[in-house]
Amino acid sequence: MHTELADLPYLSAILLSCLIGLLVIMAMPGHRTREIKWVSAAFSGLTLILSVYLFAAYDREQGGLQFVERLEWIPQLGISYHHGADGFSLPMLLLTGIVFFTGVLTMWELERRVKEFFALIFLLVAGVFGMFMALDLFFIFVWFDVSLFPMYLLIAIWGSTRKEYAAMKLTLYLLAGSALILPAIVYLVVQSGMGTFDLVALSAPGTFGPGVQKFAFLLLYIGFGILAGVWPFHTWSPVGHVAAPTAVSMIHAGVLMKIGAFGVLRVGMFLCPEGWQFWAPLMALLATVGIVYGAFAGLSQTDLKYCIGYSSVSHMGIVGLGLATMTVDGINGAVFQMFAHGVMTALFFSSVGYIYDRTHTKMIAELGGLGRTMPVATTYFIIAALTGIGVPCLASFWAELLVFISSFKVYPVYGIIAISGLVVSALFMLRVVQQTCYGPANEKFAHLKDVPFTLGIPRMILVSVIVLFGLFPSLMLDVIRTATIPFLHRLP
Repeated sequence: MHTELADLPYLSAILLSCLIGLLVIMAMPGHRTREIKWVSAAFSGLTLILSVYLFAAYDREQGGLQFVERLEWIPQLGISYHHGADGFSLPMLLLTGIVFFTGVLTMWELERRVKEFFALIFLLVAGVFGMFMALDLFFIFVWFDVSLFPMYLLIAIWGSTRKEYAAMKLTLYLLAGSALILPAIVYLVVQSGMGTFDLVALSAPGTFGPGVQKFAFLLLYIGFGILAGVWPFHTWSPVGHVAAPTAVSMIHAGVLMKIGAFGVLRVGMFLCPEGWQFWAPLMALLATVGIVYGAFAGLSQTDLKYCIGYSSVSHMGIVGLGLATMTVDGINGAVFQMFAHGVMTALFFSSVGYIYDRTHTKMIAELGGLGRTMPVATTYFIIAALTGIGVPCLASFWAELLVFISSFKVYPVYGIIAISGLVVSALFMLRVVQQTCYGPANEKFAHLKDVPFTLGIPRMILVSVIVLFGLFPSLMLDVIRTATIPFLHRLP
């Protein structure tokens, strides 16, 4: 049996932290809610520590795949447990660790079916972590599906605002994406004639002809793109955001949508570079439409969560536009935007969740003057809005700057339209801030308490990350660049 393990299997340790945490929670009596929350915090904190360590320990000079673990699992089918991390996956692993831990802390006040809630969250995040580290197409597909199924229950049981409809719509859309990804994977494996699902082996130049690549890339782009909120396959996303409980919204917008974009990058672009080059103009068109559509749709919303949901469609369009440029700066900006947007939306939904738990409304018109009633809660909300606008010295600024510079060079018309969409996006963000945080206060909410220090901890962590990578973007870009430059050098 072929066996190759890193000195210490850190990637497997992250997965085991999720799975052991899940088993411990399942073994605990349901009425021990406080202990369940502490166990959840401990194991999610461990995944954060491990993901931070991996990000810091990655050898930027060497680059390439590191922390590789490989065990042959079903040799007859060419399936192996093959995990590794590079400059594309490390930012996503770090993002997942941050959003997972802060999401658990955000739900500290949950009292209803606590055991089942945290067990499903751990199962969901195990799939997300697995997807970001897998280097075997079979496992990529398995982890992708593992990350989707818990969403139905999490929204249908703990959600609000047409939760059954939202849960069903989300699940059907994402399963439709999954139904396109599986045949694309099988088609590529069969066409390769290599008898392996190994992503690294299949990505060797000349493995697939141009016709195979064009067909497979389109299937993969639509299949993964549904989860990435690509227009016009995005309609499940805002509905899901609105219905989901706070931590699920954080994970949904923060990391689940990134799985879609990462799948396009890791599977589609790696295995089908000629297909990517062929379809890149279509990718750029759909991304630009998504940027503008998300901004205008957000401008007309009256529900806070719908505003953020459509903002996510717009911001994920920036990721798609960056990937479509086929340039170093464009891809660097797209991956950085995936990270920055994930942290920003986690902060947004965390802030809105606290406000909703106190006021029991998400309607913008009913939430005037919150800045006087809950100044700390609104401060977190305003920082998230400023990050979404792309204010300098906050993480999103650098990502958007790189993408727009690249798009102006490659698709100048789309670049101008996308910038215009961003102006509209800034307008609706500022409108939401003005109507919820300022203006005449609603007397019903005058007695409400502000965010206490303990509940403020997850929000402080998210703000710190946004500011850190906004002030020192090279911390992130130096890692991403180690993957982007060698990847583009391989293109035909």
